[in-house]
Amino acid sequence: MIHPTALIHPEARLASGVTVGAYSIIGKQVTIGMDTRIDDHVRIIGRTTIGARNRIHSFCSLGGEPQDKKYQGENSALEIGDDNTIREFCTFNTGTDDDVGVTRLGNHNWIMAYVHLAHDCQVGNHTTFANNATLAGHVHVGDWAILGGFVGIHQFVQVGAHSFIGISAVITQDVPPYVMVAGNPAAPHGINSEGLRRRGFSTDEIAAIKQAYRKLYRSGLSLEQAREEVALIAGQVPKVALLGEFLSKTTRGIIR
Repeated sequence: MIHPTALIHPEARLASGVTVGAYSIIGKQVTIGMDTRIDDHVRIIGRTTIGARNRIHSFCSLGGEPQDKKYQGENSALEIGDDNTIREFCTFNTGTDDDVGVTRLGNHNWIMAYVHLAHDCQVGNHTTFANNATLAGHVHVGDWAILGGFVGIHQFVQVGAHSFIGISAVITQDVPPYVMVAGNPAAPHGINSEGLRRRGFSTDEIAAIKQAYRKLYRSGLSLEQAREEVALIAGQVPKVALLGEFLSKTTRGIIR
């Protein structure tokens, strides 16, 4: 299961069923879970933990030092969950002491070629990142979010669950849950109704989320007034509470 040309540090920990392709490099502090497949020419270094049943394609570089001038060699980490597909030429960096010190990717994510996760990013589960999507440092991405190709996310931005970001958008403010944004500068374009239907949201739940969207974006209310209206809707339809909680915590302001 290990190609003879692969370079694996004797202290690296590989579970049963791990496959490592030709010319790949696995560093000293790396832990890889069962049945994960590492293709040819992959470099995994640093304090990196990878879960089970992942597929990591050729020419990825995972666990490298943060691209942050303040980084002083601290032993920060990269954590990758289970059942992820990570395509060619992706780069994921470890965290820094300026934040939690760990860059995280959850479970069941579909990560296409040339995606970059910078230091201290926190990515949830079931996300899709199309080719060349790029996260600057400290970005948080919620479950089921979809990022189109060449999307760029500014540092410290929060991307809500079930949101959809169109191709080549530049995101400098927070994207609320359920919302679709596109363009440059990015602007809201309704809710991700098709994605919600595919994930089992009921007709009534989607209608309530649309109503909350109208309060936020079409009513002329201030953000504080819109928050209050969204909270009233959330009291009747719990799925809307995700949007209300996000609005109460945003620090950069939302795309509006």
